[in-house]
Amino acid sequence: MTKRGTVSAGTFVSSLLVVGLSGCGGGGGSGIAKAPVGYGAVTEIVEAPATVTPKAQITVDASAAGSVAQLMVADGQHVDAGQPLLRIDSPEAKAQLDAAKAADAQAASQSKNTSGGTTVVDFTRSQSLADSNAKKAFDAAQATADQIADPEVKASILSRIASARSDYSTASSDVRNTINNFNKGIASVGDVLGSLGDAQRTQTQAAVAIAQKTVDALTVKASISGTVSLRSGVGGGGPSGVDVSSLLSQLGGNLGSLAGSAGSLGAAAVGGSSGSSGAGNDTVIAQGSPVASGAPLLVLTDSSNLTLTAQVDETSILKVAPGVTASVQLDAVPDAPVPRAGMSAVADLKVADKQHVLSVPAAAVVHDGDQDIVWLVTSGVAHRHVVRLGAQGDTVVEVAAGLNSGDVIVTAGADKVHDGQKL
Repeated sequence: MTKRGTVSAGTFVSSLLVVGLSGCGGGGGSGIAKAPVGYGAVTEIVEAPATVTPKAQITVDASAAGSVAQLMVADGQHVDAGQPLLRIDSPEAKAQLDAAKAADAQAASQSKNTSGGTTVVDFTRSQSLADSNAKKAFDAAQATADQIADPEVKASILSRIASARSDYSTASSDVRNTINNFNKGIASVGDVLGSLGDAQRTQTQAAVAIAQKTVDALTVKASISGTVSLRSGVGGGGPSGVDVSSLLSQLGGNLGSLAGSAGSLGAAAVGGSSGSSGAGNDTVIAQGSPVASGAPLLVLTDSSNLTLTAQVDETSILKVAPGVTASVQLDAVPDAPVPRAGMSAVADLKVADKQHVLSVPAAAVVHDGDQDIVWLVTSGVAHRHVVRLGAQGDTVVEVAAGLNSGDVIVTAGADKVHDGQKL
């Protein structure tokens, strides 16, 4: 690869020049020249800025706030998928798990103690309201989980929410059947409250499952094989201003059971709400370093297969098609034997390579509004003549329509010519 200077965007100089344009004459010292139109080769290049991209790149975030208890890798080290990278000590995550388990145990106890001393209520209306509130909370929780950056954490949380939604739907159906039996006089108030307790417990069990997964995630493992780039461990927090914990707490309040367990469910989903801004911190994590919930810990990059992503200008995009060949230049390190992920580059896409086509010097074409014109010389007089261009090189362009071989045109100084001028 060779280094080159900056060039203007658009077409690129062709290495094959048109033939049959010799014999220029006329114009004297005015800078105006003319020649007959002939056939030649035209190569059109679309230049596009590009970036070297790896096969995969994943940012690993902290599942909870705490500190680095053990760092098992170094910056720049290659690791295999499944390999432990670091372990976080998070009293907060462990406390959330304990709270979720306690809330689940309380819900289980309440579902067993449902007889005696109960005021008669409209169970059907209460359950309809609970179902409506549950749907709103589940929908809001899912919308917030959709914003989680880490793909594995996101997939896991969405799976847990979907499972909890399904379990709640099943339990709610059982509640409605029990309520119908109660209204028919074939079920007791205790039966109804027992069904309600079971429906409530689907939420506390989901909270325990997600809180447990958060604790398990404190031992961070590589999801792909690649090279480690350590990060600062600050600047985290939830992915948006909405906290899943508050959403599921509302659901819990409406069902009358979640208490503190919804908080652990939500905090696990977004990694909690603690953390500092940390923007611009150039330090990297080390053993003992504090980490914020949701903060980037490290980046894994799999460079086993590099590709080039080019940004083609919208004015040229329709010229580019699958199969177009390209040459690539890495200006920063021209002679690099192996490109590295993240390097900037320039891609020259050969969108046209035509041989023996009617062609003229690019300097012969004048752009007039939305028309391309040349000065056609007949009987020594220049006339404005509209043409349609095909492939466009930097110095030579194809004439797709409007001229014939042998027509004489102005090839230099076209901007100095006017219609009817004698040459």
